[in-house]
Amino acid sequence: MITQPYHIYVERTETSKNMARYYAMAIEQTLFGDACLTRRWGRIGTTGQQMIHHFQREEEAVSLFLDLLRQKRTRGYRPVNTATCV
Repeated sequence: MITQPYHIYVERTETSKNMARYYAMAIEQTLFGDACLTRRWGRIGTTGQQMIHHFQREEEAVSLFLDLLRQKRTRGYRPVNTATCV
């Protein structure tokens, strides 16, 4: 059972390089009780690509989640302000 939710969405935009990328990750529980790390990435506004990793223990999924997040932060990805419009 997943003890707490793990979801993140980060973007990297550089207008001088015509770069607009996103990277999203989430850890969820499968029907069999295993931890599943889902990664999605691509150009903002597109479907992009997806990769799914299955783990027997939540700690392994969290470890990979944090490693990937650290890598993305060093490359310039930043969280997006998700203010809602009324």
